[in-house]
Amino acid sequence: MDVIPLLPRLHLLRFVVGQACLWCDDDELTLVDAGVKGSGAPIAEAIRALGLDVSQLRRIVLTHFHEDHMGGAAELAALSGAEVLAHRLDAPVVLGQLPAPPPVFEEGERAVQAAVARRLPRGEPLRPDRVGSVEDGDVLDFGGGARVVHAPGHTHGSIALHLPEHGVLFTGDAVAVSPADGAVILGVFNLDRAQAIRSFRQLAALDTEVACFGHGEPVLENAADVLRRAADTY
Repeated sequence: MDVIPLLPRLHLLRFVVGQACLWCDDDELTLVDAGVKGSGAPIAEAIRALGLDVSQLRRIVLTHFHEDHMGGAAELAALSGAEVLAHRLDAPVVLGQLPAPPPVFEEGERAVQAAVARRLPRGEPLRPDRVGSVEDGDVLDFGGGARVVHAPGHTHGSIALHLPEHGVLFTGDAVAVSPADGAVILGVFNLDRAQAIRSFRQLAALDTEVACFGHGEPVLENAADVLRRAADTY
């Protein structure tokens, strides 16, 4: 796992598949997504390497239920005592109470998905004992007030997190960066592509300077302009 500083309060944690973001307030930490199965201990070690304590981790906010985003959540919650949060529509899938609905693959996506699946750890991830639910418009107590933005389409309960005070947006897989050319694109493997495009446009309309995605390099300047230009292509 790579740990990449983005801002004084923000680090990107990059896994074999996907990535998470660690936000550091003065006295507590928030993790946005939790990586693949087996990521709990490496994330805890990364926190310690930054001179912080794992007990400072207050919450793990999952942007959606896919295993490369929630795989380490239960492990890290057990190590830290952090609360795990997800949208109410995805929380039952994270808990294992409902099966994960499969995506509706676009042309070429099955081959990409098969390649990604080969890189994922084998076996089912641990499930959290409890997942708190969030809704669109909720404001979480980190980053000066992190607003939950329901961004369905990738999954029914996909969310983004917007920190207006800092101009930071965490999109989850609603938006991604193409590994081929570095372009900002609509996330792949969606349940409802048309709905996902509407969510992309909704996120692009936010006042954002820095955008962090579930996959691909973040945009660290003028992110709103970059997202709007990309959204206009759909």
